Amino acid sequence: MGADLDAYFAEVEARFDTAEDFTVGLEEEFQILCPDTLELTSGFEELRDTAGPRLAERISGELIRSEIEVRTPRTAHFAEGARELLLNRDELFHLADVHGYALGATGTHPFSDWRDQEIIATPHYRVVEERLKYVAWRNNTWSVHVHIGIRGKDRAVAVCDGLREYLPHLLALSANSPFIDGVWTQLHSARTQTFVRMFPRCGVPDAFGDWAEHRRFYETLVETRCIEEFTQVWWSVRPHHRFGTVEVRICDAQTEPWQTLAVMALAVGLSADLSRAYDESRLPAPERGRTIEENLWRAIRFGLDGKLVDFAARRELPAADAIRRLVERAAPYGDDLGIAPHLADVERLLREGNGAQRQTRAHLAGASLKDVYCETVARARATSLRTPVKTQEGRS
Repeated sequence: MGADLDAYFAEVEARFDTAEDFTVGLEEEFQILCPDTLELTSGFEELRDTAGPRLAERISGELIRSEIEVRTPRTAHFAEGARELLLNRDELFHLADVHGYALGATGTHPFSDWRDQEIIATPHYRVVEERLKYVAWRNNTWSVHVHIGIRGKDRAVAVCDGLREYLPHLLALSANSPFIDGVWTQLHSARTQTFVRMFPRCGVPDAFGDWAEHRRFYETLVETRCIEEFTQVWWSVRPHHRFGTVEVRICDAQTEPWQTLAVMALAVGLSADLSRAYDESRLPAPERGRTIEENLWRAIRFGLDGKLVDFAARRELPAADAIRRLVERAAPYGDDLGIAPHLADVERLLREGNGAQRQTRAHLAGASLKDVYCETVARARATSLRTPVKTQEGRS
């Protein structure tokens, strides 16, 4: 075991030490739906097996057969990653149309029963189910992840440590799951409450300080049989061992592609700012976990309608104003990293309302949960398809 772990970490450390700064990989998760009822349906294998060559390389399964993930390749520039994400959406929604499925893009499904979902037939997820049982069965949630290249293993840990403080801000911005199990939860992110509060080794991690401490913890988890491999640690931000990236995992799935790119761009910009602070030896001490947890609960419960706490100043700020402060920090990197137009869309999200706010407004105006969800499904399709859908006769 010791020799195997040494060899494993030698490879992981080499990935971080040779990583290229601020490359990106963008991942989105979608619900697979029956178009007539909008219930979740087990269509993953059919979509995976019938995808064209380009899309097939980018599709992966998640925990349940009614979920599909599509990812971009690693790109050197966010603008390139954004183009790839738009192509992914276009191809995936076309593929779903051809095979008679609809796709949903919210953090939770508002009314499908988790007991009707089937675990995907892969060795990895069979192990997850065997270890977690009810916790795994209950986890019908959808999110977006962004991988950010950070050169240097200690530097990557420092960026993860710093990003912990801003996880509540990113969640408040991206909140898109007010409904689950046929209930208006009056939470803005029922996904986070369902996933982060139930899964082990999840949520806001401790600050590690350096790679050596991070490595010691993982070695202990493996040696004591807490985990079999690193992906069984589901923190909301983590150094990703296989890719040599910092992975941000806190955000709800977004209905429209511009929303996805806005929240991802902010995460990339903050990572660049923290990296510069580390290089200039001015990175502050990491925020304490107990204060981050206070803001995380506020983000789960109130989202953009609430306030976040500036603990250093001992005062509350409207969540939108706290997020605007982060945009100001990310803005200097906008042109170099290709995130500038997407940071502008952060302000659009704050102005127009995010998914949780839009869905809640419609429900309070009298729309049923199914009617609200139907509108989000239609909007996801309309904003994701970039070319007309062809019928068998070749007409749109």
